[in-house]
Amino acid sequence: MTEERLMDKIIDVCLRRGFISPAAEIYGGVGGFYEYGPLGTLMMQKIIDLWRQIFVLDDDRVYEIAGSVLLPESVFQASGHLDSFEDPQVQCKSCKSMFRADEIISDAVNIKAEGLPLEELDKIVEDNNIKCQKCQGDLDKAKQFNLMFKAEVGSTGGINAYLRPETAQNIFINFKRLAGFMRNKLPFGIAQVGSAFRNEISPRNFILRVREFQQMEIEMFYDPDKENEHEHYEEIREIEVNLVTREMQEKGWTKPLKITIEEGLEKKHIPNQYMAFFMAMETEMLKVLGIPEDVFWFRHMQDHEAPHYSAGNYDLEVDLSIGHMEIIGNALRTDYDLQKHAKASGTSYEIVADNKKIVPHVAEPSLGVGRILYAILEKCYQDDGRGWTWFKFPSTIAPLEVAVFPLMKKDGLAEYAYDLHHDLKDAGYLSFYDVSGKIGKRYARADEIGIPYCVTIDYDSLKEGSVTIRDRDTMKQIRVPVEDLEVVIGELSEGEAKFEEFGDFLP
Repeated sequence: MTEERLMDKIIDVCLRRGFISPAAEIYGGVGGFYEYGPLGTLMMQKIIDLWRQIFVLDDDRVYEIAGSVLLPESVFQASGHLDSFEDPQVQCKSCKSMFRADEIISDAVNIKAEGLPLEELDKIVEDNNIKCQKCQGDLDKAKQFNLMFKAEVGSTGGINAYLRPETAQNIFINFKRLAGFMRNKLPFGIAQVGSAFRNEISPRNFILRVREFQQMEIEMFYDPDKENEHEHYEEIREIEVNLVTREMQEKGWTKPLKITIEEGLEKKHIPNQYMAFFMAMETEMLKVLGIPEDVFWFRHMQDHEAPHYSAGNYDLEVDLSIGHMEIIGNALRTDYDLQKHAKASGTSYEIVADNKKIVPHVAEPSLGVGRILYAILEKCYQDDGRGWTWFKFPSTIAPLEVAVFPLMKKDGLAEYAYDLHHDLKDAGYLSFYDVSGKIGKRYARADEIGIPYCVTIDYDSLKEGSVTIRDRDTMKQIRVPVEDLEVVIGELSEGEAKFEEFGDFLP
């Protein structure tokens, strides 16, 4: 299977089965905008719910807000986005097509050029005779392109505004009120889930590089003098993470360094306990979502790659069929944003801590929902010769948890199955009911969208009050009393029991 075919196969399933589709498709669509269908929406919500449970609800010091997606120009003037939130672009002299300079270089000669100055990008293009990807024409000199979407507010258009390129600025500009809510007591975190917008020069690779996307972000405010006094450090210090240090990148690396959080801090590979906590919990979260630990790592970005606001970024990258892709960014924003907004607005952002006035420092984990979802789709995709492709989703992330099928439509089987389906829904399970086609076809359709368990109602169900449960991964079946079904599905979904513990496999 080639790299392109793997993504193409995933796209095919997504389009056919209600996961993801292009926005405004009937009018030809617009590059970089996608809509999530019924199954894609369920999976996105499960990702968000898991993140919210781990990073927000389980921590008494973290609260969530919902900020405006449109903010006045003054916000981004102060934050530095108007001057620094840019990507390099090149234009074909012949067909006038636009390309992101570092990406067209990477595609042509496999050189990592992200963050390089324009002059170096131009030199690489010239030295390697890189041409337009569409017409093979010559490329013009690289120029910087600001990625923000501009808007005008008001009937006369008198106020310039921008769609937010990240959710973080809502938190920084409202810091004074948020700190008051937290009684000015450090440390505390403010979380947010919502849309962000970036006018990508060349959106590509399905939902991996888009112009509108969902972010899950936390701004964790702490006293820089206490950066190694995280309340939950003892709980995470022995968790192992995969790291790619700057030194490894300079020497060339083939596999990441596997190291405990404690060792990473001792050897200065991880800057402080706040960053360490987020790296540990992100590792645990991705494993729960079905992304194997051996395919992702944290890469310490080089200085020239890091965003303008960051004193150090640790990107969580996944090895995908198209190459390494960042799906989570962890940034040490220090007091950069608060100082910028304090100066521009004339507002004091100081907090009194231990009898001293300080402007807090910030550690920020920023998770891309769409990119995490694609990584799950790719790592759970199966094409093993059973006659159809399927997704091996953990129950944690499967869009639907159980399917209920009557063996036949007649003799009361359909009515029995439909009632059982609604009993499962009432019990809190995401249940799916299907009566169309032969039972084997229905099993295949359920596998294709990753439903872990299929419950079938047959004539013995009417006689004995029992049902069959089919396991997606092994295709084996057992028979259980219908009154035990909710408990069995629950224990299987939670990983509290193995399938074979509930009965002998049927022929």
